Amino acid sequence: MTPARHVTPVCGTPCWVNLMTRDLRATQDFYTTVLGWEFRPGSLGTGFSVACVQGRPVAGLAEVAPGLPMARAWTPYFAVADADVTAARARERGGTIAVGPVRFGLGRGVMAADRDGAVFGFWEGRTLPWSAGRGNAPAFLELRTRDAFDAAIFYAEIFDWASGEPGSCEATYAYEQDTVTVRQGKDTVATLRGGGVGESPDPRVRPRWHVHFQVDDVESAIVAARAAGGTATPVAPSPGGGTESVISDPGGALFTVWTRSVLAGPMTTADQEPV
Repeated sequence: MTPARHVTPVCGTPCWVNLMTRDLRATQDFYTTVLGWEFRPGSLGTGFSVACVQGRPVAGLAEVAPGLPMARAWTPYFAVADADVTAARARERGGTIAVGPVRFGLGRGVMAADRDGAVFGFWEGRTLPWSAGRGNAPAFLELRTRDAFDAAIFYAEIFDWASGEPGSCEATYAYEQDTVTVRQGKDTVATLRGGGVGESPDPRVRPRWHVHFQVDDVESAIVAARAAGGTATPVAPSPGGGTESVISDPGGALFTVWTRSVLAGPMTTADQEPV
């Protein structure tokens, strides 16, 4: 892959999702079966591959050497101008920096956790062209956390949401639903919802970022996941409309499949207040 195929994402917006795995080939086979992904080599070495849908990059898979620590979770990354400055902001506000900043290819990455333990990353530099929530984008991000408003303050302060800069993100809070909607222009790029339980033994309930992948048929994805060695919850209404299922791949990484629908319910001006 050549640098010309990369872009400079807008700071503060989601710019990528990635999964680390012990067995790259087996993990690729699972996601090909369940989501119909095709894979090609990435630019970060032989242990990294890029998942594509109809030629569009969707996500990254990275193989981790035996013995090294590994987060068994899909991790969203947000674009930043300076990884060092963002890492310092996160620490000052009670977040944790687990890895980085570390240089990879055309940029530098950091893996972190917010005050409630939800894991996320941020990236300084150019990325593959990727979008969340825009148009027919294949992915959408949702944070389910203890207090959506408190989490929104944390992320807004480290990512400069509502900075007023052209193209920057804006977060609005719906009081009745305890929901924060993060938009860039007219596009919803992430949703933060309250109600997470930090001490719950169920990882679906603990504060965490949920990566949603769009599918044509949730039922078919459930059947395919179970046949390929994963698990899946029954079809359920999605908080933003439509239907969804939470799937665990054979390695234990959770993700959500959802049908295309309105991602966030309509909110009136009276319901919203900028964070």
